[in-house]
Amino acid sequence: MASKLLKIGSLEAQSQIELSLRQAFELLEPQLRPPFPLTIPTPEEYLQLNWAILYGVLCEPHFAKIQIKYLHAIVTDGYCFFVSLLTTIVNELYFKLVESARIQLIWLVSEMIYVSAEGIDGVLVSLLRQIVGGDFSDGNLRLCFELVSLFLSKWNWLVEEGPLVLRSGLYTYLRVLADHCRFPGDSKLEALRRIEIEFCIRVLREQFHLCLKIGRDLIRLLQDLVHVPEFRAVWKDLVLNPGEFKTQGFEDVSQLYRERTSSRYFLLRITPEMESQLRFLLTHVKLGSQKRHQAWFMRKFLCGSERETLICDIVRFICCGHHPSNNIIQSDVMPRWAVIGWLLKSCRKSYVEANVKLALFYDWLFFDERIDNIMNIEPAMLLMVNSVPKYVDMTHTLLEFLLLLVDNYDIERKDIIVRGVASAFNMLVRRGVVGSIHVLTSCDALSPSLKEWLGRFLKAGVSKEVQPAHLPRPSVPSSILPSLTTSETETAVMGELIASKCATNDGVGTKAFDASVPISVEPVMSCSSLVVTSESLDDAIENWVQRLGETVRKSNTIDIRILEKILLSFANLDGHKVTGDFALSPQSLSSKIAKELELNGYKLFSPLESFPNNSNCDDEVHSATALIIRTFIFSQHERLQEMLLSWSKHGFPVGKCLLSYALRLAYEAHAAGYLGNVMVPDDSVKVNDLGMPLLVFHMDVYFSFLNGGRKDPPEADLSASKIDHQLVAKLVDGAFSAYRCFLMCSRNGLHKEADMTLARLLFSDLVSCSKWEKKMLRFSFCSIFCHLSDLSTGEEDIIKLLVALLDHANIVFMQFEIALKKFSIFGENTETIFYLIKNSLNWGFEEQHKVWGLIRSELAVSKVQVEKLILEIFCSGILDPNSASIAVDGLLMLCSSCMPTPELVGAIMLLPNNAFQDFSAAVLATWAVSNASMLFDSLANFLEKLDSKKGDFTLFSSTGIRINHSAISWLLNYFNTQGMKGNDILNKLSVNIPDMKSVLQL
Repeated sequence: MASKLLKIGSLEAQSQIELSLRQAFELLEPQLRPPFPLTIPTPEEYLQLNWAILYGVLCEPHFAKIQIKYLHAIVTDGYCFFVSLLTTIVNELYFKLVESARIQLIWLVSEMIYVSAEGIDGVLVSLLRQIVGGDFSDGNLRLCFELVSLFLSKWNWLVEEGPLVLRSGLYTYLRVLADHCRFPGDSKLEALRRIEIEFCIRVLREQFHLCLKIGRDLIRLLQDLVHVPEFRAVWKDLVLNPGEFKTQGFEDVSQLYRERTSSRYFLLRITPEMESQLRFLLTHVKLGSQKRHQAWFMRKFLCGSERETLICDIVRFICCGHHPSNNIIQSDVMPRWAVIGWLLKSCRKSYVEANVKLALFYDWLFFDERIDNIMNIEPAMLLMVNSVPKYVDMTHTLLEFLLLLVDNYDIERKDIIVRGVASAFNMLVRRGVVGSIHVLTSCDALSPSLKEWLGRFLKAGVSKEVQPAHLPRPSVPSSILPSLTTSETETAVMGELIASKCATNDGVGTKAFDASVPISVEPVMSCSSLVVTSESLDDAIENWVQRLGETVRKSNTIDIRILEKILLSFANLDGHKVTGDFALSPQSLSSKIAKELELNGYKLFSPLESFPNNSNCDDEVHSATALIIRTFIFSQHERLQEMLLSWSKHGFPVGKCLLSYALRLAYEAHAAGYLGNVMVPDDSVKVNDLGMPLLVFHMDVYFSFLNGGRKDPPEADLSASKIDHQLVAKLVDGAFSAYRCFLMCSRNGLHKEADMTLARLLFSDLVSCSKWEKKMLRFSFCSIFCHLSDLSTGEEDIIKLLVALLDHANIVFMQFEIALKKFSIFGENTETIFYLIKNSLNWGFEEQHKVWGLIRSELAVSKVQVEKLILEIFCSGILDPNSASIAVDGLLMLCSSCMPTPELVGAIMLLPNNAFQDFSAAVLATWAVSNASMLFDSLANFLEKLDSKKGDFTLFSSTGIRINHSAISWLLNYFNTQGMKGNDILNKLSVNIPDMKSVLQL
């Protein structure tokens, strides 16, 4: 039997997915025709109906609208299962679908967007993957047109609910536009080009803050379109006038260079079938037996005059989207560099070859070992090295291209590129990808001029690479590494080595080394040719640790400079060329520091019980603990993370102190007016005068690191009005980001077996703040819900702690903040709120009153469907007259504050006749006073739906729909008091409603 859904060859096996869809449709086809059954399907029937309806909509376009309405009527899971079926169809069968089914599929996706189906954004991303680059067939161009038209027609939904789809769409259409604009005279492409350009420009101009998250490859794609007038204007603004994009924090195109592009974007340009074949090639095919696989792949995916533009997308995917395991790397499976070499040799057009080389080297240009992955740059290096000597022309071409990129890619920001490429070379050698660069610089087969060029770059690049790359980023605090530059660290290490190893007999070398005296590196390198070994670094850092203890013993104070030098030198060890194995681990160093300090009476990470009155003895400002916390906040370096974990493992309350620091920093910034809450004092007021010691010190340290470690004189205090509000906000965000980073490391490293969630760890740390002054405590909870919303929103333990610690006055202040939508406590998940309310019935009366005040304030301004929540609460049987009176009172107040919409009025009319049966009448009476017109319009709408049985109601009795008796009685009385005959009015509206009739006849 010929398939209605798929195009299947005569020798091709039948699809099991299509078979399941068709069998479900044939079994349930009578139920898909009006009149539809009124019974609620069982879970098994529900799944079968989803299969059947999907098949019917795709294969019977003339019945599609009827069948989709039936789906709307029976859906119970937010369309999750139906959308999962759609995703499967798109990923596995799209290329086989008949044309009519493809058209229906787009229509069906549009319908799912209309009802905000769960997971529909994933279907849209899957459809984007079906757009094939370099394919000018009618089917592919039609898909391009239909999807971009859908995006423009559903623009508001995309902005509010689908930012990932918006970014994915931009990436896809920028890429395919480069192909479509290559044929300006083709009338078939003209309309498509216009609408694609309209979509891309709209995203770039109106939602540029979302575009930033794409990262550096956004620039790579825009460069291919600079010849298009609309994109030329965008490019001009990017380079010369970034303020045109009205995006907070975006100041220069180099910020995009700094952001690594996620591998999910590279998958967008590789179809699922192509992805599976490439992964097979890279994980199962042995080197030496790959030719037939390559030939098949070429025929299948790259056959066609324009299909070779796909090669740059494939190369980006191989470099950044497929990272083989160590077992694969060590086996004889075809390596990534060999596949890329074959693809490069397959390029017939020069511009395609140039784009492929750029795709191969793109991450080299901006490489930063703190955010980039060495696996992304490994294939290019191995391809150059392994092509010597047999394919030396490949090595010559690639190396020459890379050096040309360094000199010409972005002349104004050449220092960034030089630093990136030098860092890439350095990392590849340091991690053992190649033994040394000598294989290139001494290769006889390479031209002398190229080797000389490479030598000049390496010599200049090393001096660039050791400089700190202070590239601007949207998130300033977490991007700037507050460290000594590599040269400064080397100076300190060399100084220590001179003091400990180069002492003379006159006793000079026996004197205690003064860390404050700068020591030049040059004399050491010239006279002693001292090699920095791992043993030397061990000795230097251990000597600093001992000196730290000695200073405490001699002066009863901690020399913060020594501790700072220890932390920064240890964190930046990756920047040194070290021989041997470095023996001093983060665990051992953290233990040594804690032991030296503890022996001398100072305990790290002492919890802050209250705010000190004297800032000079404030443990969160001038202490060793504060220095460690600030260093971690600015860098979040892996070595520092491991040190913090080690301290935490040995009982130090690291998390509590990190949270305390972030909360206090936010409090002081808020109190000073830098978080948009109050007016900032005038110019004459110094920040120091505002009584914000932590904020002042935190910013001083920040500016010190920005200035390369140079500290301004103490008298040069900044005036309050000159401080950038955005900068302060980012510094506060950076502190919370560092705390979140520690929580994640703590969960993975210390609490893995205990199955501890991040929310539970946050709650544990938050309990330690319970002794704080009430006003500060209230602000702490507000900050938690603002900055750590994903860990705190809807969390019962945190909410219970909140209502237990705060008094009614502070709860009211929080209600104001909630009403202004500054944060959310309960979230928008109805099930979460229901279980929270259910559990709160066992709380104390005072806690219940407080939590209901917060619930009313939030639900009155949120998108939560109050009607569903009320129905679920009253129908669940949890409302006991003896224990639920406060909850019912809260629900009554909540309903009174809401508008009487048809859905909410319907829910009130359908409430069961339980112990609180007069609840419905009380709510209706309240609405009759506050909004009578809307109440009765909604009531008429509700009764009309009941009469036609079109409503989506779930409460049925054996005789029909249950109506709340108190609601009917109140309506009768109300109409009678208004001089109307209530029975006649309701009888006209309830001909087929047995439950209402029975009440009217009483």
